[in-house]
Amino acid sequence: MATEELKNTSPIHKEFQNLLDQDFKDRKLKENQIIKATVSEITKNFIVVDCKAKMEGMIPIDEFKNDNELDKLKIGSQIDVFLERIESFKGEIIISRDKARKMKAWKKMEDVFETQEEMTGYITGRVKGGFIATVEGLPCFMPSSQIDVRPLKKIDHLMNTPIKVVATRIDKNRGNVCVSRRAVLEKSKSEEITKALKNIKEGDVVDNAIVKATTDWGIFLEINGIDALLHVSDLSHGRVKKPSDLVTIGQKLKVKITKIDSKTNRVSASVKALIDDPFENIEKKYKIGDTYEGLVTKIMDYGCFVKIEDGVEGLIHNSELDWTNRNIKPGKILSVSQKIKFKIVNIEKDTKRISLSYKATLDNPWDKLKNQIGKEVKVKINNITDKAIFGEILDGKLSGMLHYKEISYQENIEDLKKFKKNDVINVKIIDIKDDKIRFSKRALEKDPLNWFKENGKKVGDIITTRIHEVLKTGVKVALDQDKKLIVNIRKAELAKDSADARPEVFSKDNALDAKITELDLTNRRIKLSVKAAQLDEEKSLIAKFGEGATKSGATLAGIFKKAISKKDKNKK
Repeated sequence: MATEELKNTSPIHKEFQNLLDQDFKDRKLKENQIIKATVSEITKNFIVVDCKAKMEGMIPIDEFKNDNELDKLKIGSQIDVFLERIESFKGEIIISRDKARKMKAWKKMEDVFETQEEMTGYITGRVKGGFIATVEGLPCFMPSSQIDVRPLKKIDHLMNTPIKVVATRIDKNRGNVCVSRRAVLEKSKSEEITKALKNIKEGDVVDNAIVKATTDWGIFLEINGIDALLHVSDLSHGRVKKPSDLVTIGQKLKVKITKIDSKTNRVSASVKALIDDPFENIEKKYKIGDTYEGLVTKIMDYGCFVKIEDGVEGLIHNSELDWTNRNIKPGKILSVSQKIKFKIVNIEKDTKRISLSYKATLDNPWDKLKNQIGKEVKVKINNITDKAIFGEILDGKLSGMLHYKEISYQENIEDLKKFKKNDVINVKIIDIKDDKIRFSKRALEKDPLNWFKENGKKVGDIITTRIHEVLKTGVKVALDQDKKLIVNIRKAELAKDSADARPEVFSKDNALDAKITELDLTNRRIKLSVKAAQLDEEKSLIAKFGEGATKSGATLAGIFKKAISKKDKNKK
């Protein structure tokens, strides 16, 4: 109504109306955003600001104490505030300086996260796994690994002091920000290294490389402010046990730059590259088969390393230490720093490997033993297995084997029980092959098989034996009076008729005629057959009595019975 009246009034009233409408338009505010406010009053507890709303807003003075902002405030100062509510239930405007500051901080944090721009922060406290750093007004998490390029035992000097950091992870929804001081330091260091690397190149010789640290696998150097690595293999042409044995921390070395990796800014150096390679003329200085002297430098499970000269070492394998034991432990024969003689077995110039022999400088007991085949020796028993005896020749310290078949001519495995460890026995050396010795105890005795030669026996002869033992599978018979020559007769060979071929019908010490069906004295193979003997006797009786028996009316069975009965009486 009043407005209509003003429209219909003078031009002055119309101009005032336009100005009033424009003022209300300018005063139009939106909640949940940052707005500009003017300080109108500073009290003990509040800062009063004009937000161009219906009434002025009040902000607790504590929200201005960060960054010494309160000292800079005065009437008329422009500040950013966060508008939460234009009008509360009390009719008041709700604003916050902290929220405005945090929103601006988050916005800046998001921007610098994309660009990886460095920010200034303060370490204000410790938490599990790291620290709390305040950056742009936001509390951020800094892991322990990100505070420096190397682990720090103490960080007191960094607490509440300005430090440069970059954001490494940001999650606005959860309100999480991770920052790193290490990334800033590494970037700065990388820039310094890149600049310093322009002053050196591969192949340069540096006189003042400083030893910073040592490990088992190399040395860390500082070359004109640049970190460099000197691998243990580049210290010397020879083998180096530990770099710390050759250098000390702070020592200056003369090195050659061998490699520069521009991508990783890694520098490799070498001392060995400045020293003449002793392997260059190694084959002219040392001859295979010749004897030299050297110093034992290291003992391993597989052999010993010997220093031949500076930068040149050779290996004596276990098999080249002792003539009698190819797997002997090196520490039982040699010791570190011991001066020894050796022979060169092989030289590999390309791989820089030299094979040595210690035993080649000693008398070879095998050479003497080869002339002892067929001779009697004394042996001390070291071990007894389920099939053999192992022992050492007393005066030669060489070991050999006595198989149970070589204990006696009966070849009985039970003979092993007659012996025990540390017994000294007499044996004969019967064979030496591939550094392996075979003994025989029965070779010291007369061979029972000689009975066949002595008595002129051959295949096809019928011989009279005595039953020595009755078995389920046949019988054992003795051919000589001393019962040293024992031969098995199989069950199938005990009688012509299978019904009579039963071992249980025979008794020990009974006489038994058998035919020699096989006689191989070289391989000690002997076969006897009662069955074959009976068949031969049958043929003989038929040939002798068959025609006369027919004429007289006597039966063939009666003739066999009478002949066999007469034969049995003669045996008895």
